Amino acid sequence: MPIIQSLAGDAIRWLTWLPWWAQTLALVAGCCAVVLPLHGVAFRAMQRAVAGRSLFWRSLVSRTHGPSRLALLIVSVTAASSAAPLSWEVRIVLNQILIVAFVALAGWCCATALHIATVIYLRRFKLDAEDNLLARKHFTQMRILERAGVTLVALLTISIALMTFEPVRQYGVSLLASAGAAGLILGLAMQPVLSNLVAGIQIAITQPIRIEDAVIVENEWGWVEEINSTYVVIRLWDWRRLVLPLTYFIQKPFQNWTREGASLIGSVFLYVDHRAPVEAMRAKLSEIAAQSRLWDRNVVNLQVSDAKESVIEIRMLVSARNAPQAWDLRCEVREKMIFFLQTEHPGALPRQRAEWMQAEAAPLTRQDPERPRRAA
Repeated sequence: MPIIQSLAGDAIRWLTWLPWWAQTLALVAGCCAVVLPLHGVAFRAMQRAVAGRSLFWRSLVSRTHGPSRLALLIVSVTAASSAAPLSWEVRIVLNQILIVAFVALAGWCCATALHIATVIYLRRFKLDAEDNLLARKHFTQMRILERAGVTLVALLTISIALMTFEPVRQYGVSLLASAGAAGLILGLAMQPVLSNLVAGIQIAITQPIRIEDAVIVENEWGWVEEINSTYVVIRLWDWRRLVLPLTYFIQKPFQNWTREGASLIGSVFLYVDHRAPVEAMRAKLSEIAAQSRLWDRNVVNLQVSDAKESVIEIRMLVSARNAPQAWDLRCEVREKMIFFLQTEHPGALPRQRAEWMQAEAAPLTRQDPERPRRAA
């Protein structure tokens, strides 16, 4: 800063022939022309230094690009304004702009620090692991808390920036405390935002859903892809996206298939004839499950769950490591069991029975055509 001020003082002596506003613009433009290229060179050097390192260090350096450039601009403009021949009124306006820029820089640095702390904390967890329940739990908590923290930082930054102005300073405390008519109107207008913010904190603490949870909402099955500060994005099985507010998962019922674990039991129903070989089907189910790479070696069972006048209902249970594998395993079991019945026990397939009963017919008498007719 003293070096920039001395350079600005030397430059102003060469610009005395210009009007004061032109001198000020020239000083600001000159400082920006010097600072921005230096910042670009330093930032590229840092990028080359971390090019061969992990993704964490590369993302960390990229996150500091904006705040560091804004900080250098504030310092250079402050140094240039101190040496420029400005009137008292212009200097007050310029100082007000610099104060607001500094408040914005502080909020930006806080948001960046929150993100960096979240990334550092989540580095030890892997979502692509086979058993990722703990990772999904921590990812969900930290992402929601990070977004809630960034929202609060943004609100505080805007409030503090507005309170630096004299008209706002008189009722800034009332505005932050939501008191008075303006506070009531603001509270009513921001009720959906605040309710979703509170719901996000509740979800982060209680965790009814987590990132990559398999859920059924609105009669649709999919995975939790994003949990933002106000809404949740569900990635459906056919690649569509279902967007729901955070309050939905606090106020309405839904199914979570991976609440305590990713393993699921899939059920397959078949309707066969009463003469179907149940024991042979039970042995075949164990064979199909043992040969499948989708079975997790926990549950395999076959039972006659119902009997009707024409068919019996066979329920087959098999377990898998997660919901997609459970679905594929159910389809595999169904296909192979039907093929087994078609080839080995075709009589076990459903059929319709009908009994034809022919009643005894009385002997019919008919007139002999050769018999002469009775004379009249």
